[in-house]
Amino acid sequence: MHEESLGTVIRDYLTGEELEETSYEEFRQALARLLVEERGYPRGRLEAKIGVCFPVDGKDYTRMVDLLASGAGGEPLLLVIFCSGEPGSYLREALAAARLHAPPAPLALVTDTRSAVLAAAASGEVLGSGMAAVPRYDDLETLARAHPVAAVAEDRLERERRILYAYSEMLSGGCCQGACRPKARPGGRG
Repeated sequence: MHEESLGTVIRDYLTGEELEETSYEEFRQALARLLVEERGYPRGRLEAKIGVCFPVDGKDYTRMVDLLASGAGGEPLLLVIFCSGEPGSYLREALAAARLHAPPAPLALVTDTRSAVLAAAASGEVLGSGMAAVPRYDDLETLARAHPVAAVAEDRLERERRILYAYSEMLSGGCCQGACRPKARPGGRG
């Protein structure tokens, strides 16, 4: 399923701003609400629709990440991807996105809002599954420190890009394109 516009606007839970309602936006909003109201994440430490940009074969691609939770110093701690299928099927994509994010995020969470898989980005180790695996913010920094992640080594970088590219192409035409590309000017070329 691709993310598609529903032709209306809704109020963003995190910022209060109006934004385009899409087929996935209600899920993104539910995730943000769950993290803030049930797991104690400060709104200011959550950022929605973050582009992870990466080149493949000389072309720039983007994987939009649904939510990114940061620590007090602004460091990324948890990258969250909503999926429209079995969360485990999208875990490898989330790990590649967490590893390619600059700087890398130590934890990756994939959820369809009914189930979830939490993993350490560096090793790919599954740390928990089910909605109980969604960490409380009070535990997040300790969990991230227990699973540090370094920048991807040059010999692995291309493989991670290819993995993210494959998922992004599978989802192309939806939320995964454009953030790294120059914006087109009205009546002109980007």
